[in-house]
Amino acid sequence: MTSFRLRPRFQIQTEEPEDSIVSKLRSKLESDNHPFDEVVIPDHYILKVKSADQHYWSPQLNLKFTREEGDDTLLISGRYEPHPNVWTLFMILYLAIGVLALFIAVLGFSRMSLGLAAPILWILPVLAALAIFLYVLTQLGQKLGAEQTFDLHHFLEEAIGRDIHID
Repeated sequence: MTSFRLRPRFQIQTEEPEDSIVSKLRSKLESDNHPFDEVVIPDHYILKVKSADQHYWSPQLNLKFTREEGDDTLLISGRYEPHPNVWTLFMILYLAIGVLALFIAVLGFSRMSLGLAAPILWILPVLAALAIFLYVLTQLGQKLGAEQTFDLHHFLEEAIGRDIHID
């Protein structure tokens, strides 16, 4: 889980039904004193850190259950991700940088093609540096939430009784 991915993920296949997996997770939550809460949505199970132990960079584990028609194999897709508010904030910032860079590039290169000065193009390296800074900040945030991510991962492995490899 020390990858450069923004949201580490995994996939596992099992013959067990979804209800059995959710029951195992629930019984593990109830039997031990874990700092986790659950959110159950049809075909989804979200395991997140309790509010008392949560900080800005706290992760959550999003499990999605899919089963093909006529197939007995259940595919569990898991993703460790920040709180949706944090994820949305960073995506909006990346989008704003991208749109601003596009408009500045169009304006600057249009001026250049007309033989006019285009000092506005000096903003592009600044925007690139800002995008790199945001990426580094997300990596730092991921490292600050790493212990809780490992706790979520080990909890899941113990609850379902198998090792899970992160892609």
